[in-house]
Amino acid sequence: MSGNLYENKYEPLYDYLMQEKRADFVLTYEEIEEILGFALPRSAQRAEWWDDDTPEHPRDQAQAIHQAGYDSRRAPEGGKVRFRKLSTIPRR
Repeated sequence: MSGNLYENKYEPLYDYLMQEKRADFVLTYEEIEEILGFALPRSAQRAEWWDDDTPEHPRDQAQAIHQAGYDSRRAPEGGKVRFRKLSTIPRR
């Protein structure tokens, strides 16, 4: 594993994303839980949980996803998360 990511329980998701070849894809919460080996917290139902990572409130899941080179957003219909390679996200 990369030295940039400290040990955290979301490391299996980081490892999965590092092996992923697709630049844009969706995983269900069930698929993510299978990758992680544990249930997501109830707070994962909130959209901001997936990508909210600030120095004041560091979030292990967001850091694992970003360190793997991805952005994550909860799908509007819920229960799914869209992952996109950071280099493929249009600049504003």
